[in-house]
Amino acid sequence: MNRVRLMKIPQKKFNLRAFSHAWDGIKAVVTEEPNCKVHAFFTVVAILAGFFFKLSLIEWAVILMAIGFVWAMEAINTAIEHTVDLCASEYKPAAKAAKDAAAAAVLFAAVTSMVLGIVIFLPKFLALIRSN
Repeated sequence: MNRVRLMKIPQKKFNLRAFSHAWDGIKAVVTEEPNCKVHAFFTVVAILAGFFFKLSLIEWAVILMAIGFVWAMEAINTAIEHTVDLCASEYKPAAKAAKDAAAAAVLFAAVTSMVLGIVIFLPKFLALIRSN
């Protein structure tokens, strides 16, 4: 009879330093990526508009998820760009394709978030205009 021995995987413990590394990553994305200024502007606009129009809980959830989606994709894009730069010292078509695909993911997230913002805010804005 063949016995399979399972290796015991050590349990990882909660590490507060992980938050420090995540914070360093947020700072790097925000300071290194020029498009983050655009993301930050629309994040502030969406949040202020949400308070102004008194969004419902579901509307807030959608807006906040859309904002988080764009920022997460931007962070992933930055990580992929840095990784590709480490691996490819000269131009390679595969490196370009990887960077282009990562940038496309950010664009998909941004366009999706914009459409969600229009769906939520446009009717409220039009109602405001009609009431005046």
